[in-house]
Amino acid sequence: MQIRAEKLTVRFGAATILDRVGLDLRPGEVVGLIGPNGAGKTTLLRVLADLVSASAGEVRYDGKPRGELGRAALARRLSFLAQGGEVYWPLRVDHIVALGRLPHRQPFAGMNANDHAAIERAMIAADIKHLRHRTSATLSGGERMRVLLARALAVESEMLLADEPVAALDPLHQLRIMELLQSTGRKGAGVVVVLHDLTLATRFCDRIVLLAGGRILLDGAPSELTDDLIADAYGVAAFRGEHAGQPFVLPWAPLGPKLRRNDNRGEPN
Repeated sequence: MQIRAEKLTVRFGAATILDRVGLDLRPGEVVGLIGPNGAGKTTLLRVLADLVSASAGEVRYDGKPRGELGRAALARRLSFLAQGGEVYWPLRVDHIVALGRLPHRQPFAGMNANDHAAIERAMIAADIKHLRHRTSATLSGGERMRVLLARALAVESEMLLADEPVAALDPLHQLRIMELLQSTGRKGAGVVVVLHDLTLATRFCDRIVLLAGGRILLDGAPSELTDDLIADAYGVAAFRGEHAGQPFVLPWAPLGPKLRRNDNRGEPN
């Protein structure tokens, strides 16, 4: 699936969250969506997932507007992982993951062999098979996020949109989840992942989209994320290094008081 967003503008009251944003997403590519708090990352992801309506502009899926594609077809072809890891009912883990198969099932029909196989693949990929009989109420925040990621993976969609999937995870599982998302892209699906960790973004993503103040400052290769762009978006100086032949970047020190271009936009991420 290819997704094209053209001149997206989103306003909440007097606040402009996205300002004429354009973006093309393609299969087989892991896109890291980065930027400071309030930049509009979550809003953009929700617009792409057809969960929030734009005030202006449009999103097309394989050249078609969502109304022409149909909500049921979009649910099969695009999966969305929200930030926060909330589960509101004490369901068993394997039952939560099974919810990812709902777009593929006929009304009132049970699961078939393809559904069961997809659920198993997703639980193995997210490293939660050992949790399958636990209920959501017994899980840690990191475990819940991995369960919800498995639910999104169980859709086996052409495009996966993930909002901060590693925020609550320990370093080991952060690396494993990023490797999993990278592998998902290598297998042909498109992946868009919201990240705050610049090291993970530049290491695992094929492409970086830097959003600040509701506008895109960079849409390019990780190597194009310059110190000036980091300073402009985040107000920090960066430290760069190399390990095993692979470059890395770390936010290192604040640059002092400055007017942030994304102040008072009212968007939580």
